[in-house]
Amino acid sequence: MKGCSNCSAVRCSRREFLNLAVGAFVTASLSRSSAAVPANVDLPKHAPVKIFCVFAGRTGHWYLTRPAEEIPKFRKFFTELERKLKSVHGTVKFIGDAQIPPANPAEVAQRLREEADALVIVHLSGHGGETPVLTKLVEVGLPTIVFSQPFSGHGWMYFPQWRKAGHKVVLVASSDWGDLEKAIALVRAPVWMKRTRIIAVGRPHGTAEACSPEKVKEKLGAELVIVPNERVLKLMSEVDRKEAEREAEEYWIRPAKAIVEPKREEIIQSARMFLAVKRLMAEERAQAICNIYCMGDPRGCLTFSKLNDMGYVGACEGDIDSTLTMLIFAYAFGVPGFISDPVIDVARNAMIHFHCTSATKMDGPDGKRLPFRIRSQTDSGAGVSLEVEHRVGQSVTCAKLVHLDKMLFVTGKILWTSRDPLACRTQFAQSVPDARSLFLRWGEDAIQGDIMTLLHRVVFYGDYSQQLKDLASLMGFKLIEEGRGEVM
Repeated sequence: MKGCSNCSAVRCSRREFLNLAVGAFVTASLSRSSAAVPANVDLPKHAPVKIFCVFAGRTGHWYLTRPAEEIPKFRKFFTELERKLKSVHGTVKFIGDAQIPPANPAEVAQRLREEADALVIVHLSGHGGETPVLTKLVEVGLPTIVFSQPFSGHGWMYFPQWRKAGHKVVLVASSDWGDLEKAIALVRAPVWMKRTRIIAVGRPHGTAEACSPEKVKEKLGAELVIVPNERVLKLMSEVDRKEAEREAEEYWIRPAKAIVEPKREEIIQSARMFLAVKRLMAEERAQAICNIYCMGDPRGCLTFSKLNDMGYVGACEGDIDSTLTMLIFAYAFGVPGFISDPVIDVARNAMIHFHCTSATKMDGPDGKRLPFRIRSQTDSGAGVSLEVEHRVGQSVTCAKLVHLDKMLFVTGKILWTSRDPLACRTQFAQSVPDARSLFLRWGEDAIQGDIMTLLHRVVFYGDYSQQLKDLASLMGFKLIEEGRGEVM
């Protein structure tokens, strides 16, 4: 067992994990549970993201001016967005509704500082909505969306200067209001990250900056809380046996296509762990958890799978970089991630993903579950893990935030699934633009760390290549397409 050179995390092989002296503690404790942990605890929600709406420019019969009738249509559109953008973590709320002119830009800027989390500017015309006027609002520093439709003036030429100056602004020049909806959805990520609490059981593991609670707080606003494994074990010992049996039966045993190696009792103990971890997250008001002891007894595979199904984040091997990546995608896009140990196949121009845990609701908490089998964990041939059948043909984004300031990504589609005995239980291949280039440029010299840190990536259903460009502007990270180099 060795120390991680980049952070204070403990690094050990998977087999060493299995030799940790936690199994005996759990086995002894589970048989004498006294104060039962309730199964129906609620995980935390965030307060709504308050988005201040500004209509910029005069309307009417001026040249290159949007019609006045659009303002009430936008108000209706924003009201509908409050419903559509509701997630397990919360929703958005549009406030303000100022029109410049006649509203005073300086007074609106002050209201932004006092009342809002984010800003959306609907550019109606250059008559009173000129760039110098709007700059006063952008410089407040909130995550900002600027929507400029065709024929709303020529001021759009100057808007890109805000991005070049480093302001957190997304510019949407489109006639499609759906593009505005996608952009507004993104602001949830930077706002909610500032309200997020992350549990690292034992220690976080990953890039040096991501392992530092102080730097995570400084860069993203999130709180990283270190919790000893003994607290998880104690909560497990307090879980009611009948609740664990019910959880195992209803969520795992009955829906499974097959149960191959594990015994029923092992599945029940895995369900017991989920109920304990859920209680821990409720007590800590946490939205995510990662655990360096996840390959103890029981394994954390089912626990993380269900947390991700629920829209929260559970990450194995203490991987804090993947945890942060999954949180950003959960907030911005509403989808869970699959942590992968990828390999490259140049002959088939593919990247093959595999691991022993996976969400079964990869489309999000309201989606349909993917078929799955309950298996043992490959490395040890013991414990409980999942073999999930991923959807062939599905567009995917493989990504990872590293060192808190760079996001690696590559997009493609799922080409096939497999059951190779050499790999972990859940396996699928993703198409990539150029497998050889991806192999030779792996990590794009953007990651420093040990094997897990360099290897792990997270796969999400959906192609988010365009939205990630905007998200990079809102959150201040560099976006790098692996195999091709920096995008922005």
